[in-house]
Amino acid sequence: MKLYLIRHGRQASKLCNVDVDLCQEGFQQAALLGERLASEGIQVVFSSALKRAVQTAQAANLYWNVEHYMYPELNEISFGEMEGLSDEEIALRFGDFQKEQAKMEYDIPYPGGESAGDVVRRVIPVFRQIRESGCEKAAIVTHGGVIRSMTAHFLGMDMAKWRTLGTSLENCSITELNYSPSLRRYTLERFNDYAHLQPYPQLLRSAWVDAEN
Repeated sequence: MKLYLIRHGRQASKLCNVDVDLCQEGFQQAALLGERLASEGIQVVFSSALKRAVQTAQAANLYWNVEHYMYPELNEISFGEMEGLSDEEIALRFGDFQKEQAKMEYDIPYPGGESAGDVVRRVIPVFRQIRESGCEKAAIVTHGGVIRSMTAHFLGMDMAKWRTLGTSLENCSITELNYSPSLRRYTLERFNDYAHLQPYPQLLRSAWVDAEN
């Protein structure tokens, strides 16, 4: 079974984890993604319940025409007290936390929010349900924190080091996992693949923001 983990398209705000629509560039990214995967034979698409993920799934699904299911369990990692703040405000108010997190000694939760392990615990049942659905190829439109946390988990990494998986995943990038029923394990086939965006520099995160969102 193949799972295509897709980061949502560019949202209409640079504030931390606010539930807003995609911007125009986000819809462009989603269309390029849909076209890129049109020949892969995707049978079903799942998304988080946040607007940016739902709209990404809907825009890409114009190329796939499959059933779309929403799961709040696939929502982004909770940044707790940081949510709704700018990068500058976060650096000012939570600088000590960021320094501690950067040491990667423990899987510490965001202040008032979640850790990577917390994300894995809420997402694993959804992955199990998808795996047991009988479909062979599924797209999962979710968020950077979820993709990095789940990838770290399936690779058997120390969850304190989940942030070593990419400084910042590109919007509408593809991370592909393959599940072997006989071995009962996932393998990572590709990570943060954004070849469909590379001809369009204005659609890359470097043209928009440096920090993770």
